[in-house]
Amino acid sequence: MTGRNATQSRRRFLALGGATAATALAGCSSILGGGDSESDGEAGTAAGQISLSDFRGSGPLVAQREAPGGTSIEDLPDLSGELTLYLGGGEGGLYLDLIKLLEQRYPDFTANHRRQSSSDLANRIIEENDAGASPADVFMSVDAGSLGAVANAGATTSLPEESLSTVPDAYQDSEGRWVGIAGRARAIPYNTNQISDSDIPSSVQEFPEAAALENSMGWAPSYGAFQSFITAMRLIRGDDETMSWLQAMQDHGISTYDDEFRVSNSCADGELAAGFANHYYTLRVQSARESSPIGLAFTEGDAGALVNVSGLEIINGTDNADLASNFVRHVLSAEAQEFFATRTFAYPMIPGVAPVGDLPRIDELNPPEINLTELADVAGTVDLLRDAGVL
Repeated sequence: MTGRNATQSRRRFLALGGATAATALAGCSSILGGGDSESDGEAGTAAGQISLSDFRGSGPLVAQREAPGGTSIEDLPDLSGELTLYLGGGEGGLYLDLIKLLEQRYPDFTANHRRQSSSDLANRIIEENDAGASPADVFMSVDAGSLGAVANAGATTSLPEESLSTVPDAYQDSEGRWVGIAGRARAIPYNTNQISDSDIPSSVQEFPEAAALENSMGWAPSYGAFQSFITAMRLIRGDDETMSWLQAMQDHGISTYDDEFRVSNSCADGELAAGFANHYYTLRVQSARESSPIGLAFTEGDAGALVNVSGLEIINGTDNADLASNFVRHVLSAEAQEFFATRTFAYPMIPGVAPVGDLPRIDELNPPEINLTELADVAGTVDLLRDAGVL
């Protein structure tokens, strides 16, 4: 982030305070003007009658949001027909809620889906493509590495320019084979009663020497997001240096957890001073435990600042190319992006939709300059983690 000073570039998100600007719904005559924070989740459940409040989440981080910008689904062609969707991950079923909303909006549209882990479905699509054809029209994955693996196997077709043009280049494939729909930033949740933001290094490489973090950090190495973070470190610094970092962190004293939500909750509980986790887990803790002493810090320009994405790609050989393309445009609509921002606390991928609360906008972060498609080598990362004794 050339030109930013240290305070501006290394943003920290501490608490719920400093609410977002006042609502600005006046003048919106479309679906975007049909919802407000007080009616979230209450209206528009009848077929075809869907309002912004149906897409928008609720709670203290969502109150008083402005109406989102971007292209409304009302300005897109109707969805009609049957689509076969392979859904990798899906944030505990939240992504299925979005698909159900679209089915309610368009009674003539049905998304038949298969839901498994992203890596399993990526391998399945590759095998099906090698065998002749995949039943899937669209692959929706919570991991750019899985999208990249399918694309690199030649199992995708190009996305329409109408979809690619709405998303920054950093969050789509350079060859237009997949596009991001929601972003997840690596971050450092920390207990604000135990340490201050000045105790947290700006570089993830400095963590093994940080005295305030000795024997007081946590990670979840079996978690896919952590493995993408380590894959990014391998891309930036190589396997030998990544191995040294993993060993140094263990020597410094770090606790292992099953998932990053538990890491973040343990920071709020005071069990840990800090941890490694995706940013949205801290927001989920804050949303559920409003007075919890948990803050969020970001490193700068290294693997610890990786912004990974959930994304979509259209599978090679589909007979539903037009419907699949229109579906991708709907997932990048203002309403769907508001869904990701307020229900999953992810980073929206279109400029017109703001992240929740005081979270810095995605262009205010300082992620490493890597091609997200290269995150596909998860197997090499797992081998390295095992060799380091982390897994």
